[in-house]
Amino acid sequence: MRTVHIIGGGPAGLMLAAHLDPSKYRVTLFEKKKTVGRKFLVAGEGGLNLTYTASIEELTTQYSPDGFIDPILRQFTNDDLRNWLNLIGIPSFIGSSSRVFPDLNLKPIEVLNKILDHISTRGIAFQLDTPWTGWNTKGQLCFEGCEAVDSDIVVFALGGSSWKVTGSDGRWRTTFEERGVHVVPFRAANCAFGVDWNGDFIAVHEGKPLKNIALTYQDHYSKGELVISNFGLEGNAIYALSQKIQHTLLTEESTVIHLDLKPTLTIHELRQKYENSHRTKVTDILKKDLNLDRTAIGLLKQFTDKDTFLDPDRLIKTIKAVPVIIHSADELDKAISTLGGIALDEVDAHFQFKKIPDTYAIGEMLDWYAPTGGYLLQGCFSMGFVLAKHLNELEVGEAE
Repeated sequence: MRTVHIIGGGPAGLMLAAHLDPSKYRVTLFEKKKTVGRKFLVAGEGGLNLTYTASIEELTTQYSPDGFIDPILRQFTNDDLRNWLNLIGIPSFIGSSSRVFPDLNLKPIEVLNKILDHISTRGIAFQLDTPWTGWNTKGQLCFEGCEAVDSDIVVFALGGSSWKVTGSDGRWRTTFEERGVHVVPFRAANCAFGVDWNGDFIAVHEGKPLKNIALTYQDHYSKGELVISNFGLEGNAIYALSQKIQHTLLTEESTVIHLDLKPTLTIHELRQKYENSHRTKVTDILKKDLNLDRTAIGLLKQFTDKDTFLDPDRLIKTIKAVPVIIHSADELDKAISTLGGIALDEVDAHFQFKKIPDTYAIGEMLDWYAPTGGYLLQGCFSMGFVLAKHLNELEVGEAE
């Protein structure tokens, strides 16, 4: 039997372990922390969003770069994931906005334990509290506190560089660069973005939500919610645009997003409501007739001058496109996920390194992007499954 060593106990590594053929491979999963799945559990603190229910054609549009994830998702779809989870005792349901969650009776730790219980039935060995430190001159794997290890196949699933407390710290970058592998520098994704708020505004509205809004950035559009923070704006609506905004901030000191406070109404409909109002104060019209809350009105006041606020036509147009200046992304370690990682041209179609034989990389350590909403987990799970399928189909002694 050939040996497979998986380094990293996140969703991608666990999915790989769950699907490798135990009659062909002797598998050991190494994890630097004392427990696996720590980032998986952190992601579940606000509700464990497992995937997103949509057609594959719609699903793949959420990922970048274009075309990278398509063949992966088609081999292990969102429906396949739900069916597999149900098979191992994790039923799921479709929640708001087409997001998929485990059954309400299942806590994130229970979901993780059911996955681990399933893996344990396949004879997979776990080596916990064992940080990987690199390779020695013989090409063997080196771990802190252990002897060097020979391996037939190595799969790295070390994660990106956010939430370092979970073990996803990106320190592996230098080790791979020393082997001649190009690693794209890490940047925050699915993160908050900085806004220079007026002091009076933030004193009143910090922590307040902006619900049922939409954002436009260049030719990209996102609906959802935002939260006002002292730093700026956070929430799923801006997370979905984070990659595009970050791309601009690489070369520009700031950029502008446009916030639609009433995405379900057209300019014409808003103008009619405004004109039909019997109130005299602009703030009262906005609150009573256009149903804008105090925070939305405060935001309008910050990003409009007095003349615009008192001009119905200009004000209505601004409600549909409040210009908000973004100056920076939040700290890398506060981000839900990261941009950057192993450049995709460093691996082949089966995730194998072109410069390191019989060595693979999957999951967030590769340079791809997915927004929040279950997309990132789905992508990681699909990669683990697809690589397992590929390895299981290899003939004994075959190298790719």
